[in-house]
Amino acid sequence: MKNDVAAAFAAFPPQARAGLLALREQIFAVASETPGVGRVSEELRWGQPAYLTPETKSGSTVRLGVPKTGGFALYVHCRTRLIHDFCAMAGPTWQVEGTRAVLFADKDQTSDPAIRDLIRNALTYHRHPARSTG
Repeated sequence: MKNDVAAAFAAFPPQARAGLLALREQIFAVASETPGVGRVSEELRWGQPAYLTPETKSGSTVRLGVPKTGGFALYVHCRTRLIHDFCAMAGPTWQVEGTRAVLFADKDQTSDPAIRDLIRNALTYHRHPARSTG
């Protein structure tokens, strides 16, 4: 982990940090299991840890952060159908913020298979152009 990314994680509240680090782990695990994703780079975007697929360009950027409402969140590009598709697949039990984020209250939620599917869909988003809305 680069120093600037490590500093961003260190600045998060402890409970949120634990959940965000669990999501980070999921991102790298899903990437390694998914053909065609390639290397995932980790850098800061808008002051938040961000995950990109620079070599294959297969994915849409995934960011991790803390929303103003508390808890922690996994953010995706708001002009994609990723959150819409996630809600259709995972059901209404998840709290989302429009078309840009899944909100979490507890670290245990990060291990749900639906989150792995969302991450996989984000990391392969550009391999499926019919999903794009803009």
